[in-house]
Amino acid sequence: MGFRGVRSSKFRHVFGSPTKRDRCYDNVKITKNAHDSKFCAANPKFVAIVTEVAGGGAFLVLPIDKTGRAEMNLPKVTGHRGPVLDLAWNPFNDNMIASCSDDCTIKLWYIPDEGLKQNLNEWLVDLQGHQRRVAYIEWHPTAENILLSAGFDFLIIVWNISKGEASSVIDCHPDIIYSMSFNRDGSLLATTCKDKILRIIDPRSGNVLQEGLCHGGSKASKVVYLGDTGRVFSSGFSRFSDRQWAVWSQDDLSKPLRMENIDSSSGVLFPYYDHDAKMAYLAGKGDGSIRYYEIVDESPWCHYLNQFLSGFPQRGLGVMPKRGVNVYQCEIFRFYKLHATKNTCEPISMIVPRKSEQFQEDLYPDTAAPTPSLTGEEWLAGKNRNPILISLKSGMIARTHKPVLYKSRDHQLITADRNNERKFVFISQETKADYREQHHDSDDCNEKNENYGSKFQRIRQAWGTMTTQATTNNAPSGVMLCDIVTDRKSVV
Repeated sequence: MGFRGVRSSKFRHVFGSPTKRDRCYDNVKITKNAHDSKFCAANPKFVAIVTEVAGGGAFLVLPIDKTGRAEMNLPKVTGHRGPVLDLAWNPFNDNMIASCSDDCTIKLWYIPDEGLKQNLNEWLVDLQGHQRRVAYIEWHPTAENILLSAGFDFLIIVWNISKGEASSVIDCHPDIIYSMSFNRDGSLLATTCKDKILRIIDPRSGNVLQEGLCHGGSKASKVVYLGDTGRVFSSGFSRFSDRQWAVWSQDDLSKPLRMENIDSSSGVLFPYYDHDAKMAYLAGKGDGSIRYYEIVDESPWCHYLNQFLSGFPQRGLGVMPKRGVNVYQCEIFRFYKLHATKNTCEPISMIVPRKSEQFQEDLYPDTAAPTPSLTGEEWLAGKNRNPILISLKSGMIARTHKPVLYKSRDHQLITADRNNERKFVFISQETKADYREQHHDSDDCNEKNENYGSKFQRIRQAWGTMTTQATTNNAPSGVMLCDIVTDRKSVV
């Protein structure tokens, strides 16, 4: 076989850049729970961290800019009666966060823009339906107000949070559920279970479309959908306790497209996927490293790129949505690492080295917007739609500002972002130009001039009498140089 040359890739030299100490979140009492969860969630406004408390369950919510050493008695969210096991921000509302707990409930919370001023123990909605503790929660990627929860009662419940009730229950797992992940438009759900079976499920009907033996080891396995490629990426253990990853086709789970062993460590591997860059990340609990791979559409399906090495083990990792990264530093992904040996949350940026400080269009295709493309009722009725996309070229971080109101009598959760169908109809209409002549009323013009005059007079009274001196010294013909001088101080 001849020499094929070096594979061309713009992500070949991606590297991890840890943040300096003063830009970390220090003095945070991170939970020591042994549950296999991320314990951290981030969005462009806040970062939420599950904390260690004496009784019940609590988590800390910090504004994204409030770095440095945290105060000892910072306000927390303290409404759960058992340890908090998982957190997830609403992808369409940066002020709403969901939490699940050992007390068998899922609660929704509203965080004000300025952060918490005192302990928050009043929730928006309390979802009760599991008989045992709730391990994981997942928001729908395109439909509004749809939330999934997986419990130790072997059930996955689909919640319509606008009504505060369960829409359907998925009962196809004979044992503990380890992970779940939606595809790009939320029409399919991939899950892993303690019975070592990988399943592709229709989340509306609960029917199992495909299933197959995943990883043969006895420890937890995780799965993440590779966007709209029709493939899933899983991590787990072999029968000989070797850590491994695999790529599967959603249409045939009888055998993997590719499976590779990594090492013989004992920490559970958590997979993450960046759909815009087509990159997968693997971070082990208790490890100090993060491995990253490039996903391709042909064999061998996945190429190893490099790994970020650190001497400090991690207890969990939160992820910033793509709309919150710094595009002018060529940052394509950002982790929030919870240290296992010290009370620190450290941001880690994955950066593509480029000399130019301009916007790199090849690194940042249009990404998912914080706007739902479907209502919850439309999705439950059978509709599917891809996410609404926005451009990152402006360099502005897209944040949402949506007030939330819960009507206790009607049991309805109302947000300001509704009537999507009407919005799409309005956007799709052709813009009609108005070529009519404009007629200015003389009375309106006089009234405007009087307003401008009165405003100028108020400025003169506030700053003193202004005298304008016009000189034409050393000036070209027809040009007048004006110096404005005030009684109080000169204006340059």
